[in-house]
Amino acid sequence: MPLDHSVIGIESAPVERSWTSKDTLLYAVGVGAGLDDPLRELAFTTENSHGVDQQVLPTFAVLAAQGRHGRSIGTFDPAMLVHAEQSFDLHRPLAPAGCVRITSKVTGMYDKGSGTLVTSEAVAVDPGSGEPLITSRSAVFIRGEGGFGGDRGTRENWPEPARAPDHLVTYPTRPEQALLYRLSGDRNPLHSDPAFAAKAGFERPILHGLCTYGITGRALLHTLAESDPSRFASMSGRFSKPVFPGERLTISIWDDGGTARFRTTKEDGTVVIDRGRVTIRGAD
Repeated sequence: MPLDHSVIGIESAPVERSWTSKDTLLYAVGVGAGLDDPLRELAFTTENSHGVDQQVLPTFAVLAAQGRHGRSIGTFDPAMLVHAEQSFDLHRPLAPAGCVRITSKVTGMYDKGSGTLVTSEAVAVDPGSGEPLITSRSAVFIRGEGGFGGDRGTRENWPEPARAPDHLVTYPTRPEQALLYRLSGDRNPLHSDPAFAAKAGFERPILHGLCTYGITGRALLHTLAESDPSRFASMSGRFSKPVFPGERLTISIWDDGGTARFRTTKEDGTVVIDRGRVTIRGAD
């Protein structure tokens, strides 16, 4: 069965998702917190350090807001699916342990010729008050499912910065980074099984796109928001190339004052997250 376009716009039934202090600590380590210096990011990697309250990396919002679509989007070869885009708005900082109520929906299916871009949105609210906490938007690209003559979609304007980056931040990744990150919930064998990765056209398992996204988010948080999650308002980016565990990543940041553009590259200059934007709230 091809992709089912009738699901577009249908909101899912609400589902509750909870997390614990252990979940947010594991996520932080999964996206490399403490790798360069185990004492540098104790607020995100420990819950019992003297004089340090546990905090949550803003990009954990993407995991916290993951719900389910109202119906199946159809049948396709899962090896042909890759994460293409991700954004989120964080309406207030997340607690180390908490619960949200999530509704989600498919917002579009766009014909890119060689495949289909499927976009979706999830809204996570406080189960008691109904107050919005997270709005998450994502897109996946499914190779081989295009050519149906549909709308190609629009391309967001992202003017190329005309100056050198204001900040350059380089972080390593572990050779076993994907094995660690998958413990936060994404068990896609593309990131662990060599046979599955080969079927998808990769020489070996690749790093989760959301792990690269989380590593990039750490750089933005520490560089632009003085490591204060309450100042981190939103982040968006497009995944352009895969990362292999063990590769080093450099985040180039153009600070426009309150908002910034960013790009994440590998050591050879390959761009892995492009068209990045982040919004930072002013300090109190």
